[in-house]
Amino acid sequence: MEQTTNEYQFLKTFVDGSVAMVAISAPKSLNALNSAIIGELSHYVSHLGADIRALIITGDGEKSFVAGADISEMANLTSVEGEAFGRLGAGVFREIETLPIPVIAAVNGFALGGGCELAMACDIRIASTKAKFGQPEVGLGIIPGFSGTVRLARIVGMGIAKELIYTGKVIRADEALRIGLVNAVYEPEELMNSALEMARKIAANAPVAVRYAKTCINNEWDMPAESAIGFETKYFGKCFDTEDQKEGMRGFLNKEKVEFKGRR
Repeated sequence: MEQTTNEYQFLKTFVDGSVAMVAISAPKSLNALNSAIIGELSHYVSHLGADIRALIITGDGEKSFVAGADISEMANLTSVEGEAFGRLGAGVFREIETLPIPVIAAVNGFALGGGCELAMACDIRIASTKAKFGQPEVGLGIIPGFSGTVRLARIVGMGIAKELIYTGKVIRADEALRIGLVNAVYEPEELMNSALEMARKIAANAPVAVRYAKTCINNEWDMPAESAIGFETKYFGKCFDTEDQKEGMRGFLNKEKVEFKGRR
């Protein structure tokens, strides 16, 4: 991937056609999240170009995806300040979760606390064999504050989420795969190529349809079955108003490869 002109202190940004990648880069703290990094991440995801069809989030370096939130910043917070810090992180992670394009977390090392929460805000998580996951906040006298209690239970189930959060234990990539926290595990040297291959495959599909699919999956989660089915059929119908649908089906019938333009 080609590195873009870097306007950020703590992020490295790259682009490969319609795929973007951002690497959190704060090596002295193993990429731990502080207010400045969270602010830069918010700015980055809110200014992605309209031509970007998939995003990869990873950590810079070999040891850490994101080792957690910055404890040195949190240590002396009041309850009001702690709530504000939690709201800041949770808000940015919600921005990532609700981006119209798919987001892949390429977890290359430690994904603890806020790092695990960041990965869970992404649509798909893939990990290096060296990755480690956990929500160890109770060992510091706090609870997950960037929506970890919400997303972990939804991803791995209530019982496993409670075990991980109550004990604060850290698990390896193979265990994360077993419980469904990650989609796949790769050797370290294969991780980024695998993430890029997946992102390119997503980007090659009809972008409006991919966005509609994400909208449906995200919004139907808590709906009653009848409402969810109705929501899906509405967006299924909307697909037939797009140029992508006309071109995709024309190409299929004519046995021709189609390059989707992303036009409604």
